[in-house]
Amino acid sequence: MNTKIIKVNKVADTENIVFLLSDLKNLNTDILSETEINYAKQQYTKNKKELISFNHITNWIFIRFIKNEKIKYKKLELCRKAGDKILAEINDNKISKIFINDVEGKADETLAFAEGMALSNYRFLKYKKEKKENSLKSINIFSKTVKKANIETLNIIIKATNICRDLINEPVSFLNAVTLSKEIEKMGSETGAKVEVLNKKKIEVLKMGGLLAVNKGSIDPPTFTIIEWKPDSPVNTKPYVFVGKGVVFDTGGLNIKTGNYMENMKSDMAGAAAVASAIYAISMAKLPVHIIGLIPATDNRLDGNAYVTGDIITMFDGTSVEVINTDAEGRMILADALSYAKKYNPKLVIDLSTLTGSAHRAIGKYGIVGMETKSEKEFKELQKSGKNVYERVVEFPFWDEYSEELKSEIADIKNIGGTTGGAITAGKFLEHFTKYPYIHLDIAGPAFLEKKDSYRGIGGSGTGVRLLFDFIKSKC
Repeated sequence: MNTKIIKVNKVADTENIVFLLSDLKNLNTDILSETEINYAKQQYTKNKKELISFNHITNWIFIRFIKNEKIKYKKLELCRKAGDKILAEINDNKISKIFINDVEGKADETLAFAEGMALSNYRFLKYKKEKKENSLKSINIFSKTVKKANIETLNIIIKATNICRDLINEPVSFLNAVTLSKEIEKMGSETGAKVEVLNKKKIEVLKMGGLLAVNKGSIDPPTFTIIEWKPDSPVNTKPYVFVGKGVVFDTGGLNIKTGNYMENMKSDMAGAAAVASAIYAISMAKLPVHIIGLIPATDNRLDGNAYVTGDIITMFDGTSVEVINTDAEGRMILADALSYAKKYNPKLVIDLSTLTGSAHRAIGKYGIVGMETKSEKEFKELQKSGKNVYERVVEFPFWDEYSEELKSEIADIKNIGGTTGGAITAGKFLEHFTKYPYIHLDIAGPAFLEKKDSYRGIGGSGTGVRLLFDFIKSKC
């Protein structure tokens, strides 16, 4: 269920209303009595309460204070988190419709507050016998400064993020590589984006050795999905290409994951989900930017024919790769896609992948590990978008020395480096297959959450969708 955000021109006193404030002196309303206003002042000034509720029997009135923060992107994140916190009280009281009164005329903060509420209201209930939906169905914004067009765009972004979450949360018993490609085709048919799915025979003809090797142990065939959004008059002459890792379940292969490390590996296609969902949002919003998405997809379940340590794999571009660890499978399928991207003569290629535990251990769930080559300006712009949506990108070094760890005695390159700098050597492996401006994003930390993290929820977070959308929107 997507929570609809609507712009309204009036609010009746009998509605459930949230007054969004930075200072109580800006509250000018007859809805609250003098006693209630004095109570609110006391709770805010003496008890430091940021959320104050009044039960008017037939409706609720909320006052939500947002802390002062001079840095804009941090202030907007405070608003999103405030939206998440108030949502629990709204649903506890079975409220289906809420009105946000933008008392202070702060459009960006009001939209961020609504965004936090809507994203937090997401639930994945497909497999629940008792589907206990949250009560909140719509968020109505009363504001002189918020534009209807901005609300429409926000609704698209929220829907796309929730689609991404759904895909990540689906088990491989439903979402194998073939089904993933079909879901992407559905998204394309809705928005007008062109979707082409290459089946196993076509992948074999193309000699995508990495994707085929990882797939060898699976009973399900691989797919290679190409998404293209090309509006009539795009602002770019060369396309932006997004590449998403689509390992629909990662066992580790013969280097099998032990303990509970396999527990959430249905989420190893979060990069693919983010790319597909971001292009869904971009095409739904009709942004005038030419975008191509490439999604190699498979699982690496075990069978007698599974690829093994010591195998030499010839990749799409002819590079020979010595397999040192079968659990370094994501880079194998991404490498073929990155080589394939050369045919588009791209302006920039960005890959998103849950690639390494090293990235997760380095910065946790709080950001994305990023590296770049030939794209310093674009990387800074991407970091700016990361701050805008609070999916922050931390730049790791991409020094040539890291490539030394990938040298092989019997092949052109090894598929894994040493025991240190794993996130970087993984990126350097991928860089080998690029000859264009390139950004690598490792989303292993924030893509799937085992505990609730504010409006990002639990399970698939949708990381990357809002980031890529904001980045592309900045080009318009």
